[in-house]
Amino acid sequence: MALIPIPHLRRLLRLHYVTNILLAISFLVLKCLSPFCDYLFSECQLDYKETEILFFTAVVIIFRTRKQGAIHLIPYVSTACMLAKMGNVLLYFYSDPVYGVLYLTVCILHLLVLPEPSYEGPENIYYLRGADLQQELQNDKRIVWFIELYTAWSPPCIEFSSVFSELSGKYGLENLKFGKIDLARNEETAKEFRINTSALSKQLPTLILFKNGKEETRRPVVNNNGKLVKFNLNFDTVVQEFDLNNVYKECKANPLKNSKAKRIKDD
Repeated sequence: MALIPIPHLRRLLRLHYVTNILLAISFLVLKCLSPFCDYLFSECQLDYKETEILFFTAVVIIFRTRKQGAIHLIPYVSTACMLAKMGNVLLYFYSDPVYGVLYLTVCILHLLVLPEPSYEGPENIYYLRGADLQQELQNDKRIVWFIELYTAWSPPCIEFSSVFSELSGKYGLENLKFGKIDLARNEETAKEFRINTSALSKQLPTLILFKNGKEETRRPVVNNNGKLVKFNLNFDTVVQEFDLNNVYKECKANPLKNSKAKRIKDD
């Protein structure tokens, strides 16, 4: 794991993450520390069943976060807290159904009242139609396009929108452009790129990187067996899968103005 940048540390200190971590460790703290355990439980130690549930939860967290493939700490913290809270629901219900209902209610309220902070910085996104994209790809093939194909009603698309905005703000250049196409309004584009836009579709959103006017990388993809390969929609995974750091360096080293000047000089 890479060193954690200061902005990421500051983000972890936001109320959402602090309370999320507290909820994730709440059962262990309340069950093992006095005076909480004296008041809430019959004994101040974990029994065999509770230890078993905690161990299973820890294994799931380790397996799931290792598979996540993120670079920075924040995606790991969010995933670990989510899984820990799921384990806590079982633990609270096992101890007392009333505790389970109360804990589940608090988790739902936390999700509604203190949702995960969305990106609030600059964005550099072009909102296109399908025909616009084809025209842009042919007009200047020196421009690299990173396109999100989405629908406005899809929950994964809604969740990913702030991530795509952050990516565009960090990596957007004159020759590295970020665009979005609403497939609900551009059904022909959905057919062209073979994307299922039904309510049960796992292809939303689909991300495509175009170089030299042609599709180079797409996520998620359908394998040779016709099955969709799962793709984690987070900032770090997208940067890795599409090699955005190197694409950005390459585009920045070859700006459009320099290319035009070079052509004039050669002529």
